[in-house]
Amino acid sequence: MRSNSRVLLAVACLTLAALSCQALTGLGGGTPAAPGTQSPQEGKVILEDDFSSAGWGTGTDTDSSVEYVNDALQVIIYSKNYFVWSTPNDDDYESTHMEVTVTNNNTDPTTAFGIMCHQQVTSDAFYYFAITPAGQYAIAKASVGEKDVFLTNNNEWQYSDFVKANAPSYRIGADCGKGTLTLYMDGQQVDSVTDSTYTGGGVALFVWSGEDVASADVSFDDFVMRELP
Repeated sequence: MRSNSRVLLAVACLTLAALSCQALTGLGGGTPAAPGTQSPQEGKVILEDDFSSAGWGTGTDTDSSVEYVNDALQVIIYSKNYFVWSTPNDDDYESTHMEVTVTNNNTDPTTAFGIMCHQQVTSDAFYYFAITPAGQYAIAKASVGEKDVFLTNNNEWQYSDFVKANAPSYRIGADCGKGTLTLYMDGQQVDSVTDSTYTGGGVALFVWSGEDVASADVSFDDFVMRELP
């Protein structure tokens, strides 16, 4: 599949899969886990991309497609419980604030998408910030040979008033500091946790198709990464 080595795949290996069904059994309620503190708007721009020209990892096979379409990075998945990510380069970053606009082109509420950071050399160790069109979110940690751990809401998905269900698009933000991980939605803080397992590494954008759904279709646009002030 890989026309670019910066597209990486994983099948049926995430706690994302195990927890999504639990969350979807109760689609009512949920309390915002943090006040709506605004995301950082200052700091030196490290990387900015409107996806008008190629640069991130791309490739297509029978399970998924990651390609530039209509000045955006479009990720389509054709298999159940499939996880794919794309990176802009092989560089490591430490204290950063990232934002990206995500359009969900599908209608399934279990599709998950978002930002990864502090990816280690092994590639299977990183933090990720995930949301779903159902209005759920999680800040999580992946480790080699272990199930992923949701660092928020006692290792389960959580609902937030800041993550609007079935919105036309989402502006996802993430702080990846040395020991602090913060998720933003449309410029407002959703949740924040502390974990110092990883203090630097690669960044990526990801999509997961859902445990019982054999499709996902998501477009990423207007990515920016700044130094944390």
